Amino acid sequence: MNRKQKNLLIRILVSACFFAPLYLLSEGFLAFTLPPAALFTLFLAPYLLAGHDILRKAWRGLRNRRPFDENFLMVVATIGAIVLGEYAEGAAVMILYQVGELFQSYAVDKSRRNITALMDIRPDYANLETDGGIERVDPDEIPVGSVIVIQPGEKVPLDGVVTEGHSSLNAAALTGESALRNVGPGDEILSGCVNLDGVLKVRTTREFDESTASKILDLVENAVARKSKSETFIARFARVYTPFVCYAALALAILPPLFLTLTRIAPPRWGDWMFRACTFLVISCPCALVISIPLSFFAGIGGASRRGILMKGANYLEALADVRVIAFDKTGTMTKGSFSVTGIHYGVMDDGALLEYAALAECASSHPISKSLQAAHGKPLDRQRVTEIHERGGEGVTADVDGVAVAVGNEKLMTRLGVTYRPCRHAGTILHMSLNGGYGGHIVISDELKEHAADAVRELRKAGVERIVMLTGDAENVAQRVADELGVDDYRAGLLPADKVQCAETLLNECKPGQRFAFVGDGINDAPVLSRADVGIAMGALGSDAAIEAADVVLMDDDPLKIPTAIRIARKCVRIVRENLFFTLTVKAVCLLFAAIGYANMWVAIAADVGVMVLAVLNAMRCLMVDKL
Repeated sequence: MNRKQKNLLIRILVSACFFAPLYLLSEGFLAFTLPPAALFTLFLAPYLLAGHDILRKAWRGLRNRRPFDENFLMVVATIGAIVLGEYAEGAAVMILYQVGELFQSYAVDKSRRNITALMDIRPDYANLETDGGIERVDPDEIPVGSVIVIQPGEKVPLDGVVTEGHSSLNAAALTGESALRNVGPGDEILSGCVNLDGVLKVRTTREFDESTASKILDLVENAVARKSKSETFIARFARVYTPFVCYAALALAILPPLFLTLTRIAPPRWGDWMFRACTFLVISCPCALVISIPLSFFAGIGGASRRGILMKGANYLEALADVRVIAFDKTGTMTKGSFSVTGIHYGVMDDGALLEYAALAECASSHPISKSLQAAHGKPLDRQRVTEIHERGGEGVTADVDGVAVAVGNEKLMTRLGVTYRPCRHAGTILHMSLNGGYGGHIVISDELKEHAADAVRELRKAGVERIVMLTGDAENVAQRVADELGVDDYRAGLLPADKVQCAETLLNECKPGQRFAFVGDGINDAPVLSRADVGIAMGALGSDAAIEAADVVLMDDDPLKIPTAIRIARKCVRIVRENLFFTLTVKAVCLLFAAIGYANMWVAIAADVGVMVLAVLNAMRCLMVDKL
């Protein structure tokens, strides 16, 4: 509990201690009574002690010509009750209203703490290696290419590559998972991880403002600024609703007794109708809606963050709840992306020599297939032997290697070059090779499904996703094999990035009204589709600029099971929002009717206001409980 909450709690307790004996006195439970003027003066003490800030806010609203808010409603209602001689009710309403405010403040603070717990990933310092030894400096001051030393138990302050040392890293703050990662020289590490048991020397690859930790913090801090449709509806609703109920209460106080006065059907009893109007105002206070709806989304974003799922805003969380059609890239999303050479066929020379030509031609590429060729070759590559490298998107690479014109790619590249190739029946990615215009053979490269990929597809169906499609640039035979193993509804093979966007457009147009389309990709070559989808989900994309920019939801590790988890969190949050809307509006409508016909007093009013708000906030806090999803 922070200082502001503690001060409010003390005010409530002191006010309640004043109020209790005064209430007993006013209701005749004590042996003596006091005149009304004395009771008014005494009840004014707990009223002002509990509600002086509410009075000040209402006055500020009047001065700024924005009077119609919950503070104004509460002040008018309580002052009206006091003017009518209901001193106890007026003071009680103000005290109990502050109890509700305290509860709401505590709930919001708890949800905010859950989100800002991520701020612990921000390091306070970095150990910079200098000529004079080790200097402790602010991470903001360290340029790219510097060498930092990370001791056991310290946070990794900047993204970089390990140059010396071996250790285990705890990435739970980033991914939401407790699995450890062993690193050594040559391994990339991300800021925000905790070094556990070894001393590491790391050469930084990003400045702090561009590091993974900073991106995550910015993403979470800005998420609450993007409001959902429900939140914007409530904001518009409150702007219309509050003045409406004020005028309705005024009409309730004046029109019925005026009608009775003119018609002489019954005594007008102006005081009775004024009290009904005050009760009407207390019941009509919209704080339950204004507080619980944003809190539900705030808590939902916090709960998702705790599971390693970053939502860029409440609007994306709400859209994710309506996803019924989902498509995903294959490589790096549902497969490991760690390709390995599994065969060389129809080679015109020794397999090792053919593999060397392929590895040299691909040496300038960072694509996983290129890395697999280099790994299979297993020897250092002399890039001085390679010239005239041209990468052809979606087809392959051409280059001069030791004066030999080498082409490595798919059937499209061979057709473009006019090379007659030999088809391959093996499952995997087929790299055909051309040497000086003649066919040199082909290399088979295979990828593996991620451990939970097929489980993720099954869980997506359980979560209510009606159609699951795989989009890939791989050949037909590879795509069909992976699609069969995953159990998807459909697949598209041999796609260039532009083709994937066209497929996404088609899937978007095929969605029924109220349905949303989501695309899951690695966030780099899939950035156009991530941007086009209703909800773009970047998979295992920590440290990727393209993922952070293009995606609406970022999964902080490579586990496909996070996709159905994200959808379940979104649906739970939206379901709770709708529950609060229905419950709050129903209870208030019934109580407003009872107040208008004289069957509700101030105690019923405060139950309809503060009680409903407390229940709605409690329900909203369920959005934080995502551990069992």
